[in-house]
Parts: sequence; C-alpha cells; structure tokens
Amino acid sequence: MSTLPPFRLHPKFESRTWGRPDLSPWYPATAQQGDAAADPIGEAWLTGPASVANDGPYAGMTLGDIATQHTAELLGTSTAEAEFPLLVKLLFPDAKLSVQVHPNDEEAAAMNIGRGKTECWYVLEATPGATVACGLKPGVAVADLRAAIADGTAEDLLEHLPVTKGDMVFVDAGTVHAIGPGVTILEVQQTSDTTYRLYDYDRPRELHLEKGLAVSKTDTRAGKIAPKPIEVGGCPGTRLIEEQYFTVDSFNLQAGDTIDLNDVPAEPYCLMALYGDAEVVSADARVQMPAGTSVIVPAGTAAVTVKAASAMELVRATP
Repeated sequence: MSTLPPFRLHPKFESRTWGRPDLSPWYPATAQQGDAAADPIGEAWLTGPASVANDGPYAGMTLGDIATQHTAELLGTSTAEAEFPLLVKLLFPDAKLSVQVHPNDEEAAAMNIGRGKTECWYVLEATPGATVACGLKPGVAVADLRAAIADGTAEDLLEHLPVTKGDMVFVDAGTVHAIGPGVTILEVQQTSDTTYRLYDYDRPRELHLEKGLAVSKTDTRAGKIAPKPIEVGGCPGTRLIEEQYFTVDSFNLQAGDTIDLNDVPAEPYCLMALYGDAEVVSADARVQMPAGTSVIVPAGTAAVTVKAASAMELVRATP
C-alpha cells in the first residue's frame, strides 16, 4: 500500500481576458485568492504542478514537488516521468477563447517541450445556443486556414458544435478549436500548457501562427462522445470518455450516499466534487472535498470510500 495518503489540492485561479468577474455559484469570492482575484477569472486549476496540497504529511507542498520527491508513492513504479499526468481545470469563459491548437506527443518531443496536449471538455452548464468549435470543416486545407486568419474569417472554417449540459467533447492534439461564451467546462487533459494561438479577435496577445499551422490537422477524431453506463462498488455511474490519455467517470450521489472505489489500485487518479461536498476516506486518511475542489488518490492506495455530504456529482479522472 502507498505510504502517501490521499490529499486535497487548493484550486489555483488564473486570470484570463475572456474570464468572468464572478465565479458564483461555483466559488465564493473568498475562495479566489491571489492577484488573479482582481481580474476576470478564466480558469480554476484543480490539478497542476503548481497546485498546493491542503492535507496530509505534505501539506503546503506543490503537486509538482510531491511528484518529484515521492514519485513511486504518488505515481507507482511503472512511470517514466516524475509528473502527475493529468491537468484538470474548470473553465469560465465570458467571451470567446482564441482559435488555437496543440501539438501531439511526437511533435512536442521533437521540439523538446515535454508532452503533447490531448484534452476533453465536460460541459457543466450551457446557455441556449452555446457552441464550441472543434476541427476544420470538410475540405478545408491548412493553407485555407492561413488565408482565413489573415482576412479575419478563421471562425468560418471551423465546425461549430451545439452543446448542452452533460455533453462530453473529445479534442485530440492537432485539432483546431475554440470555446465560446455561455458555457462552464470541466477540462481534463495531458499535463501540458502548450497552446498555439492562431487567431485572437485582435486582442493584444501573442500569436503562434507558424508553430500552430505546422501542427494543425485537417482530419482528427475530435467530437462528441456518447456516454456509457458503468457500475463501480455497486454504484451506477457513467463513463464519459475512455481514451489513450484519460478515462473520465461520473457518479451522481445524494446526501449520505457512499461509493467504494477499488477498481484502479495500480494508478493514481483525481476525484472532483461538483455541485456539493463530500469526504474521501482511505485506510490512513479522511479528507474533506468541498464543491469545486479535487483530491489526489496516489497509486497503490487499495481503496477509498467517498461519502456525499450533500447532493453532488463525483467525477473521477484516471490516466
């Protein structure tokens, strides 16, 4: 059994030009700490190398430091990289994000920038008519995209998907994409922050046209993923997505419900509380998990039990 017990991470809030001034009801104003609180918040990082542990023997350490100093305890003995492999964020757009693209693993390795970035978007709320842009329209070539960026019509070449609460969208590396306003999204991705902006609506931010076009693909597997029913520990749930880099499951719990998680003992994973609070209990820890926070369960933890303190949605992301 791992000697590193489960621990909670404090959300790390990131200001973005397209973010929101108020994250209610997801977070009270007091939760938004640091300089970013004065600016619109676009992202709440639930995991990430700079995320700080709240609990356990390594409270106050960043997830990056824990992964570096206690690699086998956190990640297991089979990992080749001393880094938690999943980056999980809540996205709060009040304006359009840039049209952007990410490299894959091979392209990232060739550029000596670590991992590629394949991701998925779980839609937590969406206003009527909300869309996300995901991939190029059929027949559009990269040269066409270059010309459209130059004349300000890049959006017209993208596939725009209507989204509603509960949708899961897969975005593999190389997919040209954008997120519009009117949604709140839980994003699960490879641990990489490499983003190439192709078009940004004349905002005064750096673009990465050549690097971005070099990794842009005209044909990808991106799109909506159909959910599948699962059962874990006797509790029904939903498999939202199962891909090479991540599996994401969801469980709806009522106050007092419990779920025993013992089906991934050899890998670390991340638990997230949405809409309500819970407690994560293992053989050597009891960790409170308020709404909008995450708990890391290290590899080798034999089992944990999640106890819902209120009606909530439990989301689990496994590498």
